[in-house]
Amino acid sequence: MPVFPEEPEIHESLPGPGVPFPRESDAQALHVPATGGAPASAPTTTVAAPAPVPGPRPAPPSPAPPHAARPGPPPRIPKPGPAVRRPAPAAPQVEVQRIAATPAQAVGRADDAVDLLLDSGRDPGQILVLTVGGAHPWQQHELSFGEERYWAQLAEGGDVFYADAALTRPVRREVVVLVVNGGPAARAAEAYTKALGHATALLVVCGDAGPAATGAAGAAPGRPVRA
Repeated sequence: MPVFPEEPEIHESLPGPGVPFPRESDAQALHVPATGGAPASAPTTTVAAPAPVPGPRPAPPSPAPPHAARPGPPPRIPKPGPAVRRPAPAAPQVEVQRIAATPAQAVGRADDAVDLLLDSGRDPGQILVLTVGGAHPWQQHELSFGEERYWAQLAEGGDVFYADAALTRPVRREVVVLVVNGGPAARAAEAYTKALGHATALLVVCGDAGPAATGAAGAAPGRPVRA
């Protein structure tokens, strides 16, 4: 608070005769120290500053991301070795049957074999008859209508087809009947090999086609043909 200078104390005295008595308020005013004409200043009130309010606690720092592991070398892929060659599927085995006959008997025995095959249920278009010597009578008959009609019958595949053993066309039928009705032995052996290439299931050899045909035959000479 400000310090004011002290003034001399004025003692209160009674007024003399003829002097009006001062009012109580005037007497109280005598005790108020003079301020030199300046109004008394109000006492200064010190206001304490508000205490800081603690704010929210900061969130804990997020953990650092783990370091990605460095990729190691890729695994070695073994080199494939040489491919293993699988054996080709074996071609279906062609059954060989032999019917003993002289060159003069071969055509007749072949006709009997064809009849037996047809009676057992074979389709005519599945049978091919090849002659080593002279042409079969049915071949001669078909050629009488012209070669174009003759070869068309082969393409149609609806009937038994008769041809020379030296046939070069790529013909494949289930049953081939080889007729050894003449010609040298070498020609008969060659015809046997070609006849095997034309058959897919059964080869019937009527006559002597050489040692190869005799050794491969599954039936005894003269045994009836199995369908």
